[in-house]
Amino acid sequence: MSQPNYPRHVAIIMDGNGRWAKKRGLPRALGHKQGGEAVRRIVEAAGDLGLECLTLYAFSSENWKREQEEISDLMNLMRRFIAKHLDEFIANRICLQIIGDYKAFEPDIVAKLEDALERTKDGERTLAVALNYGAQQEIARAALKASEEGSIDAKSIERHLFTADLPPLDLLIRTSGEVRLSNFLLWQSAYAEMLFVDTLWPDFGPEELRAACDEFANRERRYGGR
Repeated sequence: MSQPNYPRHVAIIMDGNGRWAKKRGLPRALGHKQGGEAVRRIVEAAGDLGLECLTLYAFSSENWKREQEEISDLMNLMRRFIAKHLDEFIANRICLQIIGDYKAFEPDIVAKLEDALERTKDGERTLAVALNYGAQQEIARAALKASEEGSIDAKSIERHLFTADLPPLDLLIRTSGEVRLSNFLLWQSAYAEMLFVDTLWPDFGPEELRAACDEFANRERRYGGR
């Protein structure tokens, strides 16, 4: 059950899989695998906390610069994650949305994602996954579409953002101690609360998410006012 002052929409930059693995002398692929387990836990915890929307930064448009072996590991993890958890998402009334240009992925992944989008479309709470996403590219794309309609202002740009159908972003969390946005939800973060935590993503769990929501509930949001 959601607390009265909890956020409706939480976004997370899931950082630290590689460092988690390195600390344990393990391959990065195992860090990503543990990160996938953290996703499952946090999606469930978001439901328990009554959050309306959870957005996760899974694969950025800059991640293509990584070594091919790591990219392949991430793609295989995505395949396995969908196959393993799709029925669970449907049963828990989760509506999957994708933000970003996911059609740049391999055809079988695109097909799996589109099947998941179709099968979860009647869900009551949203899991938005950022795939091949970059906020600067998103804003440029939205501005171009707005210009084609003949008017460029804040409202016309917002109508063409990937997040147009999502609640306004309330809280953005980044794990692993890094303090930057890394080209994620730049427009949407204009008045969002931000929280940077030292916990590496594979260790981030329900207690950490609840603590973040409690922190949010105790902040005063003034939106530029006094």
